[in-house]
Amino acid sequence: MKQQELTTLLDFIQKQNSPDTDELVAIVLKMAADSAALKTVKNKPQDGGKGEKKFLKFTKQEIDIMPAYLKQILLMYNGNAVTYRYHNGSYETRYRRDGYRVEVYAPDLRTLKTRFLDKIANAKPAEKEDTSVPLFKDFVAEWMKVKTITVKESTIKSYSLLIDAHLKPTFGNKRINAITRTDVQSYLSDLVNQDKNRTAQKLKQLLGAIFDVAAEDYGIKSPMAKVELPHYEVKKGTSLTKAEERKLVDFCIAHRGSEAASAMLVLMYFGLRRSELKTIQTDGESLTCITSKTKLGRGDVKRTIPFTPVFKRVLPYVDFEKAKNVNVNTLGTTFKRLFPAHHLHELRYSFITRAKEAGCNQEVVMIWAGHSFDKDCVTSVIDRGYTDYSKEYLFKEAQKIDYEF
Repeated sequence: MKQQELTTLLDFIQKQNSPDTDELVAIVLKMAADSAALKTVKNKPQDGGKGEKKFLKFTKQEIDIMPAYLKQILLMYNGNAVTYRYHNGSYETRYRRDGYRVEVYAPDLRTLKTRFLDKIANAKPAEKEDTSVPLFKDFVAEWMKVKTITVKESTIKSYSLLIDAHLKPTFGNKRINAITRTDVQSYLSDLVNQDKNRTAQKLKQLLGAIFDVAAEDYGIKSPMAKVELPHYEVKKGTSLTKAEERKLVDFCIAHRGSEAASAMLVLMYFGLRRSELKTIQTDGESLTCITSKTKLGRGDVKRTIPFTPVFKRVLPYVDFEKAKNVNVNTLGTTFKRLFPAHHLHELRYSFITRAKEAGCNQEVVMIWAGHSFDKDCVTSVIDRGYTDYSKEYLFKEAQKIDYEF
């Protein structure tokens, strides 16, 4: 009964001046009260009013099949341990205690209780995070600080690219002791399946170095011990054929004013690495450069390569200053356009190959190339350390490199 209807009815009864007026007013008021109560009950959820805590109730049989820890909690709180609520037309319970995280939704209380019992029976508590062990991203940042003062800048750049592109997105927010062998194996295997074998090999090597230190610092077991990857053969370049060498020389003669042309001839006839061009010096009889493949903190290793007869024939087309100041990106692009099937480092292969084909002493070729090891050279490293070839001998060996192309 609406308020306006009730007021109108009461006014009508009181105006009748009947001896039963008081009795009639009491009856109407009772009817109004009963109507309001009925409406409240109909609109109220079965589980009580707003703000009231409601608990799922369990039978003895249901409690018997629960995990032991939950039984103890129910006994401790007289059965009032699992709360629920009615929300947006659905019953829901969220049990979050002692590392357990169980959420259940159902259209009615009976189903809610059944689903909760099924889920809690199979639930496992989350392991507590050991905050004394750093996140992978934080540990790697400290590891890199040490590496910055012990390895060369080019190596640091290589590490940074791999860490930023692969390791941080994958493992960055995990504790180092939470990273498992399965985690690492799965990620590296995915890279292999994407034909990124070389990247997978580099990451395996890098992770091995990182976890060697982590295992020592925090007393954990490295996850790298049993990580396996399929054998990957690094693609080795091939030296230019003599016909290709002729093509290279003709191109450089035609473009003798360019830095790239001079640089390519220097790389071809002295076997330098691209990064060594900026260090070259010449006295008219030989070229000197600083070997780039040395460890940080060690002194510069200079090496001298005599002018060979074959180089002297192209010497008029070489400007050493231009070669020294060449833009390495332009150099690589120019060479790739000329020889799409080769890469620039193969000019170094070509010099070493021609020197060996000419019959030069293999140790001398290693000295010219700045190599510390050659699988084809049987002389031991110790023997090489005690051998000091004279300048005259080195120049004599260089005279063997005289061929037509």
